[in-house]
Amino acid sequence: MSKVIHTTNAPAAVGPYSQAIDCGDLVFCSGQIPLVPATGEVVEGGVEAQTRQIFANIQAVLTEAGLSLANVVKTTVFMTDLGQFGAFNEVYGWYFPENPPARSCVEVSKLPKGVSVEIEVIAKR
Repeated sequence: MSKVIHTTNAPAAVGPYSQAIDCGDLVFCSGQIPLVPATGEVVEGGVEAQTRQIFANIQAVLTEAGLSLANVVKTTVFMTDLGQFGAFNEVYGWYFPENPPARSCVEVSKLPKGVSVEIEVIAKR
């Protein structure tokens, strides 16, 4: 049986989806964009600041599920400009210094609210 995960420490869903779904051994987190939970506004700054805000949001959702970034086994990254990949990757690497999860990264034409990056994760208990 699955369970909806919701926390006010991460941005509220802006459509008909959940922040995450807990399926027992696996937790599937919806894509996070760099919204500040308290205001619903996009964090100011470039791809580095956006990536840090996204990870703060992901950590909040995982914490609500009783997990942490150490439980993440797969990430999917969407970027509007892979020319920013180096800057993104530097910040991303800080969150996964050892044994990073599997990852896909694709360039897309647009993301919600005009942000540069969106990240979704799968975590395992």
